[in-house]
Amino acid sequence: MMADENKTEEAVTAETAPAVTNEQPAVADTPSEAAANQSPAQGDEGQPRQGRGRGGNRDGGRGRGRGRRDDRRREEEDDGIIEKLVHINRVSKTVKGGKRFGFAALVVVGDGQGRVGFGKGKAREVPEAISKATAAARKKMIRVPLKEGRTLHHDGKGHFGAGKVTVRTAPPGTGIIAGGPMRAVFESLGVADVVTKSVGTSNPYNMIRATFDALTDQTSPKSVAQRRGKKVADLLGRGGASEAEAEADAAAIAE
Repeated sequence: MMADENKTEEAVTAETAPAVTNEQPAVADTPSEAAANQSPAQGDEGQPRQGRGRGGNRDGGRGRGRGRRDDRRREEEDDGIIEKLVHINRVSKTVKGGKRFGFAALVVVGDGQGRVGFGKGKAREVPEAISKATAAARKKMIRVPLKEGRTLHHDGKGHFGAGKVTVRTAPPGTGIIAGGPMRAVFESLGVADVVTKSVGTSNPYNMIRATFDALTDQTSPKSVAQRRGKKVADLLGRGGASEAEAEADAAAIAE
């Protein structure tokens, strides 16, 4: 009797126990089926997808434009432009938590062949402020006519605020007689002989603006002759010089 009861209980247990089957994952025949079977929260190899974020891309990088900007900056640095740092100043801004410090840079750039410009930039770090000022200076370059490629054609005066500057042409061998910010301007411009004087202010920003005010008034005999509809020799021959001397002087003029 006991043996029959045990056999009955084993039969009931076998009938009521759930059937356990080993399910094998379905193998995709095509890439589209594999993509359909893949969980949306996983990547190509079952790894979680990385968030793109505001500054990221699908590769997890910070963007593709930075490398291009760096290449462009290297090309600009190799184009023969002379860059001179004139002044750098530490500035502060008062905020709720205290003071926030930064730096302001003043930069003069030129090609050494009659083009010059200046710019200023502010940033939390010195290199970034200099790069901003350099970029601003490159965008605002002006062309100044030069006599024989070494000096100015005529004297000039410029002013900005309380600052006043005087620039004068000079014979060969004089050199650049200028101080501070004005020297940086003429070295970047490509002037080899000039005499300058600044009065009224020692602020580098005002001195450079006054210098550029004087340089923008510079003209050449060629531009004056074109404006008046005459030849350069006609203008140069009015000082009592002969026609041959005027022709030679006109041929020697180079902007």
